[in-house]
Formats: sequence, structure tokens, C-alpha cells
Amino acid sequence: MSIYDTLARLNITLPPVAIPAAAYVPFVQTGNLVFLSGHIAKKDGKPWVGQLGKTMATEEGKAAARAIAVDLMGTLHAAVGDLNRVKRIVKVMSLVNSTGDFTEQHLVTNGASELLGEVFGPEKGAHARSAFGVAQIPLGACVEIELIAELA
Repeated sequence: MSIYDTLARLNITLPPVAIPAAAYVPFVQTGNLVFLSGHIAKKDGKPWVGQLGKTMATEEGKAAARAIAVDLMGTLHAAVGDLNRVKRIVKVMSLVNSTGDFTEQHLVTNGASELLGEVFGPEKGAHARSAFGVAQIPLGACVEIELIAELA
């Protein structure tokens, strides 16, 4: 089954690459690795604003992280032309806008990790990961995630 069949089964439509909001590019390929810049959570096309532990609960943060994974896959598709070329999702780094006493950043990030695993499969989708709590993210977004993928 192709990646695109899985996306269709999950009713996921990949978005176009977002225009960078500052001085960077959306992705860089070197050798067979593709590095995707951080993507902030968006809801209805606007930054998904909030702070975990204050204005948002873990489950809403997890939904935001899942939405970012969809955006990341759209950028990855634009970078490589065909998601079936992805040999493995290598690394995910997640920044969670959270209060000092919020300790479930790893559970928020599962929203992205679980979707990547479902779309790419247990071998290609399993990845190394970091999840950090931070005081703020650009535009007040609740979550930002970046990704590294290896191409076949």
C-alpha cells in the first residue's frame, strides 16, 4: 500500500508548503537526508495559540501536534516529490509552549509521532525524538515541530 493510499484512508489531504515567516527555507536536502524547518500548529489557517497547562489541556495539544504532522508531510512531499521515497522518519523535535509545571510534553508530541507511525508504518515511521517545554513559541503557537527524514 502506498503512503498516498494510507493518507486517503485517513481522509488526510496534504497542504502546500507554507511561506516562511522569517529568514529561512522550509526544507534543506543534503545527501539522502531532508531537514524540515519547524512548523507551528495552525487551526483554520491561523496560528493555534495557547499554552499547555494554562489555556490548553494535553489532548488539545496532542491534536495540535497531529495537525503539524500533516503540515510536515505536505512539506516533505514538496521537498521530495513522492512520499514513497521516504526510507525512514529519522528524528522529530517538538517544542511545547507550556507552563513551568506542565510535564506532559511527551504526550502532546505523541500526536505527531503516532500519525507518522500510522502513515509510514512501524519501521519507516519509528523515529528518535525530543520533546521540550518552552516559555513561548513564535506567534503564540502552542506547539512547533521539526523533522528529519531519510530518502531511499
